[in-house]
Amino acid sequence: MRSSNPVFSREGSFTRGTGYAGFGTAATQQPQAGSPYAGNPYDNNPYAQQQYGRQLTAEQLAEMYGAPPAGPLQTGRMTMDDVVARTALTLLTLVAGGAVAWFALPAQNYGLAVVAALAAFVVGLVISFKRSVSAPLILTYAALEGFFLGAITKALNTPLPGIAIQAVLGTAAVFAAMLIAYRSGRIRVTPRYTRIGMAVAMGFVILLLVNMVASVFGADMGLRSGPLGILVGLLGIGLGAFFLSLDFAEIEAGIQGGAPQQESWRAAFGLTLSLVWIYLEMLRLIAILRGDD
Repeated sequence: MRSSNPVFSREGSFTRGTGYAGFGTAATQQPQAGSPYAGNPYDNNPYAQQQYGRQLTAEQLAEMYGAPPAGPLQTGRMTMDDVVARTALTLLTLVAGGAVAWFALPAQNYGLAVVAALAAFVVGLVISFKRSVSAPLILTYAALEGFFLGAITKALNTPLPGIAIQAVLGTAAVFAAMLIAYRSGRIRVTPRYTRIGMAVAMGFVILLLVNMVASVFGADMGLRSGPLGILVGLLGIGLGAFFLSLDFAEIEAGIQGGAPQQESWRAAFGLTLSLVWIYLEMLRLIAILRGDD
């Protein structure tokens, strides 16, 4: 199933070649006449001879061919451990970028934060539409996005002490709930589920863009304050949870389909995008609930 998530929908994402290195690429050498292995079907098999040219017995050959096949680690395919490791490294880079902004920038200083956000947006687009996966680009995005999040969080944490911890815990709770729901089968990513979710997400983004344009001209639609702001914030968090479910489904399909190990970086990038979305919406919702709109 082709994903609606732009991160996972690039051609070549979570796919592997149809052949295996070394098989069917070289011509088979035939033994010369008079060779002690002439007529032996195993004469060209490098595993059919022991060291010093000794021929294996039938029992040894049966044991060798009956051995279990190589696993994903030996064949260079993506595993869940790969996804967890790359995601952890990406999130650590994001946290490090946030720590730099937290300790280096004064509160309410949005200049560098806005620059970092714009740079992260551009890098994110390059990653999303790039055919091949680039780990340095993904880590660069994480550092820039983390710097922006650190500055915004510090600005909100000054008038609302503790909001940073609340937003982190809320984001972790949403992630854990969605992972449990997905693994237990309570949420199934079907084509209909994906279409409905993406339609709602597109409408949500368009609504926010209209609200942004209106605010430039001094109009306030109330989407980020009061009861309506709370509903919008809850919808935003719900959409972030929906994006997580798409990420989980694509990761599972990639592992089952034998995606290359490098694709675990793409999976880490997708998860990071979803978590950043949820964290930002969680910050806004908590700020409204605590009386700062």
